Amino acid sequence: MPATVVRFNLVDPAATPASLSERYRAALEMAAYADDRGISTVQTEEHHGAENNWISSPFTFAGAVFGATRRIAVTVSAIIGPLHDPLRLAEDIAVLDLLSAGRLVTVAGIGYRPEEYEQAGVDWKRRGKLQDELLETLLKAWTGEPFTFRDRTVRITPRPFTRPHPLLLVGGSSRAAARRAARLGLPFFPSAHLPELAAYYTEQLAEHGTQGWTMMPAAETPLLHIADDPDRTWAEHGEHFLHEARTYASWQSKDIRSAVKSAATTVPELRAEGVYRVLTPDECVAHAKGGAESLVLHPLSGGMPVDEGWRSLHHFCENVLPRLKDK
Repeated sequence: MPATVVRFNLVDPAATPASLSERYRAALEMAAYADDRGISTVQTEEHHGAENNWISSPFTFAGAVFGATRRIAVTVSAIIGPLHDPLRLAEDIAVLDLLSAGRLVTVAGIGYRPEEYEQAGVDWKRRGKLQDELLETLLKAWTGEPFTFRDRTVRITPRPFTRPHPLLLVGGSSRAAARRAARLGLPFFPSAHLPELAAYYTEQLAEHGTQGWTMMPAAETPLLHIADDPDRTWAEHGEHFLHEARTYASWQSKDIRSAVKSAATTVPELRAEGVYRVLTPDECVAHAKGGAESLVLHPLSGGMPVDEGWRSLHHFCENVLPRLKDK
């Protein structure tokens, strides 16, 4: 059975504080429902200063999800590592790891938006060195033992639940990211289907004498929405998918390699690309049985009305998942 994921970035370009509060609370209810139905993972993200209200505090959201659920994992994919204080991040992840009994997965990347660094007062040119410091500090901090950080002795408590430490992956699409992961003996999370980069990571593991593994997106990892009538859904709600796709496109240079990348400028173009797909339950089952490695549901994409998001999630959990478990 493919891995099952429900993704939330809580985007809504037309939100008011009241409607955004409703969206956040609906996402928690959806996470609890997904947990009860056996979905494996909630995925969330981090971006700052976005006009469309992209979630900026993924660990706060993860904590709320853990409080509302019992089994489901939360993957934060990805944090922008250099924007975080290393000691505070070590504490936050340790507490979430204890709270969830090991259900938190953190992917640490360096981001691709200089404006986020400017807003945080962090030097964009130092992002590689800052990422190295962050990852090295987290691994030392989670031992619970004193260590030297910026010329002073510190100790981080409490120790996390997971041994030897909470699941931490290095994200990125560059050789520098692969080298960083291999040097530290951390798993590697390429931001797209990049077999040549995964092979380079394996070479670097051997060179550094470390062990690790790669979690790489499949060649096609579409974002799914489930509906009885895809034509009607594209007609009524296609602008929400397009808004998110165009936002991503505006942030990404031609050199950025991402599993979610679109050149579409219209809803018909976006539908033809296949990055976002609206499927009937039967089509989703066929997609899964056709060899899909994962099914990523995106019920609240781009400001999607909450009611429509619920319809998609209900379809997925009631009319798709049971048929996959019986395979």
